[in-house]
Amino acid sequence: MLAFIRNLMGVKTDQAVQGAMEALVRWDPKSATEAELRTMEQHLDGLGRQVAEARAIYDREQREADEIKALSTQRMAAAEHLQRQIDAQTDPARKAGLEKSLETIVAMLEEMAPEIEREARDAVDAREFLEMLEKNYAEAGAKLKAARAELTRAQRDMGRADQQRAMAERQAEAARQAAGLAGATSGLSVALKAMQDTAAKDLAAAEAANAKAKLLRPSAPEKEDPNIAAALAAASGKATATSLSDRLAALKAKQG
Repeated sequence: MLAFIRNLMGVKTDQAVQGAMEALVRWDPKSATEAELRTMEQHLDGLGRQVAEARAIYDREQREADEIKALSTQRMAAAEHLQRQIDAQTDPARKAGLEKSLETIVAMLEEMAPEIEREARDAVDAREFLEMLEKNYAEAGAKLKAARAELTRAQRDMGRADQQRAMAERQAEAARQAAGLAGATSGLSVALKAMQDTAAKDLAAAEAANAKAKLLRPSAPEKEDPNIAAALAAASGKATATSLSDRLAALKAKQG
């Protein structure tokens, strides 16, 4: 069959088909890239053209086989008709003419027999080759469709993963910002509490000092009543100078 196909379609075409078949065998749709898909689509287009050519060849071969078969059938019917005429003929001259015609048709039928067989065989080979190409074309189309779906799914998954990654990064950044804000708030709270504690301590110290000063400061009666003042001075060991002589004596005592 291969010799017949080469004669019909040419060695170059046969090599192209063989190359396409080998590519289909090696091709893995699950790992196909966009470039590989375009290459396989080109192979598929080329294979489709080979299918169309093989179908045209098969149609021609089948038509020729049918035509020569029909002609053989027609001649066989004519030969049988002549044979019946010969059997019924009584005129020797007429019978001799019919026999000569029958001999011619029989010779033609005998010459046609190998041609009929060859045309029938060529039609069968062309049909088998067409069926092989159609099967491979269907398989290639299915692979290309599956690969395209796989690539589309992979691209969609990649896009979804990229969106999820971006969302995760935004969430992480928001978490970092929230953590920083929380730390700043916490630090502010600590500082504010320290300031409040310091202010409270200062206020308490001021109140204690005021209380002590108030407690130690002579009251109004002590300052306004000379008798109370003198008594307090005497109680503290300090005499109060009430006259110029007393005051002078006090000065001398301090200098001596």
